[in-house]
Amino acid sequence: MTDKIDYNQLIQRAFREMLKALLVRVAQEGLPGEHHFVFVFDTTVPGVQMPGWMKAKYPEEMTIVMQHWFDNLAIMGDRFGVTLSFNGVGESLVIPFNAIKTFADPHAKFQLAFEPIHDAPEPDPDPDPEPEKAPKPESGGVVSLDAFRKGS
Repeated sequence: MTDKIDYNQLIQRAFREMLKALLVRVAQEGLPGEHHFVFVFDTTVPGVQMPGWMKAKYPEEMTIVMQHWFDNLAIMGDRFGVTLSFNGVGESLVIPFNAIKTFADPHAKFQLAFEPIHDAPEPDPDPDPEPEKAPKPESGGVVSLDAFRKGS
């Protein structure tokens, strides 16, 4: 366990879980009204499955849209699968949630940008070469939030 709480990583995981829950709902009920989804994903992430011609055309990143026609939307733990139409031909894709770079619903004017999740803690960029001789005292005081609030 590290000595730091990585709030950004927790938020990123929560956003991915929210996206997963949203896709489960869409798989069950369909897209409501004019909502549609735009995904940008990293095609190099392990677990991405796509036809060879697509991988050759999009070797690093691809954008897909789920709007008027999509089929076989399935959520499978850490990834989802969907069949989309490319030049009138249905093609199946499997996209791990950790491959998604951005998600947007233009109708709702909603967008999320995702950062990679690293399960192993990152090394300290400037480790102290000498061990500490005595533990540093911890501050137990109260912190005022006034310094962090925007001016009124």
